[in-house]
Parts: sequence; C-alpha cells; structure tokens
Amino acid sequence: MVLEILWGPLNAALNPFIQYMGPLMAILIIGVVISLITTVAQKVLVDQDRLLFLQKEMKDFQQEMMEARKTNDPKALEKMQKKQMEFMGLQKEMMTMSFKPMIVTFLPIIIIFWWISQNSLLNSMIVNLPATAYYALLVPLWHALPFYGGTIPGAPEMSITWLGWYILCSFGFSMLFRKLMGIKSGGGM
Repeated sequence: MVLEILWGPLNAALNPFIQYMGPLMAILIIGVVISLITTVAQKVLVDQDRLLFLQKEMKDFQQEMMEARKTNDPKALEKMQKKQMEFMGLQKEMMTMSFKPMIVTFLPIIIIFWWISQNSLLNSMIVNLPATAYYALLVPLWHALPFYGGTIPGAPEMSITWLGWYILCSFGFSMLFRKLMGIKSGGGM
C-alpha cells in the first residue's frame, strides 16, 4: 500500500521517458544522476582537506607501528600503544566523515533501486556483452554471488541485468565526477 503511493508517481513520471529512451538509456541516465548526486553529497558534506590529512596521519602511524614491531623495541612499542589511543579518535572522525554522504543518499537510492526492480519496463532488461568485456569485468563472479541474482532465465550466457548495467554506468561516471570535482579520497556509487 505504502509502496504503491511511491510507485504510482514514479511510474507516471518516468515510464513515458523509459519508453521513449529505452531501458538501456534510462538505466544509464539513472546511473549518471545517482553518481552525480552522491559525488556532490561527498563534495559538500566531507571536508576533503581534513579527510586527506587524517588518511595521511593514519598511514604514517601504521608505518611507525610496523617499524616498531619489526625492531621489537619495547620502548618504541610502548610509545606506539599510547599513540594508538589518540589515533582511534582520528579513525572515528574519518569514519564519521565518510558516512555523512551515505546517510543522506542511502534511502533515496534504495527507493529508486526497489522501484526499478518492480518496474516491468526495466527489471527484465538484458545487456549482451562481448566476450572480452564479459570476462574483463569479472561478470561470471558477479553471477555467482547470491545477492546479485545471476541472470534472467533464458537470457544469453554473456549478459547482465539492469543491476549489472547500473553498476558499470555509475562506476564510470562516479570516477569522472570525482575527478572533475577534485575529490581526492576514496568513495562510492
């Protein structure tokens, strides 16, 4: 009942667009839009310079810790254990920063994914890949994962569903948008 309230307006607004563009282009555009939104959220909600500083500090600390363990110097190890408490706070700050964009974008993305999985114009979409792309993108491994769901029964062997196509599109555009916006740290789709 609640979902029908969501699906009705989405279907009314987007089904004519999907029929005009075709499911392949519709998923591509949805992937581009979601990638842009998540990248903008990361750019706006995360202090990029602070995150980069924290990542460098953590890397330096890990190197110091490895050297202390290698030399097995008790004083150096004791010093690093004291320093570790300080770095736990920095690690928490880094995780909190990284989660901000996800918290803002998670629910809308889940709603869109759920809608796509219920939309008959999109959920039965199949993209046939050339053999080189099929194996280079490790698609057989994706098909083996239980949560991915494999392929649609009767689909050609070297094909992907809407989810695989979305992942390919959003990953590529996400990398492009991150580069254009100057985001230096790791991130997601």
